[in-house]
Amino acid sequence: MNNEFTIVAGRASLELAKKISAFLNVELSKTVIEVFKDGEIQANYNETIRGKKVFIIQSTTTPAENIMELLMLVDAARRASADKIIAVIPYFGYARQDRKDKPRTSIGAKLMANVLTAAGVDRLITMDLHADQIQGFFEFPVDHLYASTVFFPFILQQKIDDVCMVSPDTGGTKRVVSYSKKLGCDFAIAYKQRAKANEVEKLQIIGDVANKDIFLIDDIIDTGGTIVKAANRIKELGARKIMAMCTHPVLSDNAIEKLENSIIDRIVVTDTIPLKYNSPKFEVISVAQIFAQVILSVLEHTSITSLFDVVKDEDIIL
Repeated sequence: MNNEFTIVAGRASLELAKKISAFLNVELSKTVIEVFKDGEIQANYNETIRGKKVFIIQSTTTPAENIMELLMLVDAARRASADKIIAVIPYFGYARQDRKDKPRTSIGAKLMANVLTAAGVDRLITMDLHADQIQGFFEFPVDHLYASTVFFPFILQQKIDDVCMVSPDTGGTKRVVSYSKKLGCDFAIAYKQRAKANEVEKLQIIGDVANKDIFLIDDIIDTGGTIVKAANRIKELGARKIMAMCTHPVLSDNAIEKLENSIIDRIVVTDTIPLKYNSPKFEVISVAQIFAQVILSVLEHTSITSLFDVVKDEDIIL
């Protein structure tokens, strides 16, 4: 089967790509990314990929050059006569721009879908899109994975009796309800009002968190403002330990410092984005095996539904 496909690593996801290729028992494709003095990027494949399925692994986190690098790798693969080009984007940047929320504004997620399509992508594998409906922006198959596949077993290993699952915003309601139903525990929702982007003005907790150990569940930690404010309010209401679990550690601005100085006891993230700094408060859980399993399923034309059995619910689909 190794002759049928190849794994390509973008520089933003090199370490994750190495782990994925190790699970698949294959070597990463030999590629060279040249950066010219004016900042232009050129992608080169140093081995033949003619007739192969090419899986290009690259999160589209900042800087924007990571997106351009992904597009160059896609274009080079198409021009090298690859059979199929599968973009593996663990963190799909611009996913928070999924609708027109004010006049005369762009919809970044849709633009990303258009650009990937125009470049020649045949399929997308990604994890925890900020909004599920983004899958509908694409005219080709999207395999949308969930970090809950690794988070849920981690929670069970903690062996905590009186637990409450909390979403730091209303957008994560379905996520925490699903966790709470599987665990047979309570859940709560933080309702926030923003003064402007990345700045929370008011925050209230809907639900009972007193005398409970809290798991704050979210898809992205960006500036850390929302989750820290939620933790502070939860603590004021009588919660015991507070643990945050977030898929994508964007961690912009002074987020690391803010989180390290917060009352949150532990922060668990995945490696969809490489953690920028070493911090004793952070723990990283790898999602490499999940992506490797999905790549195998794509190659073997098998279902990936079994990957979600641990978290899916007949009434609530994450």
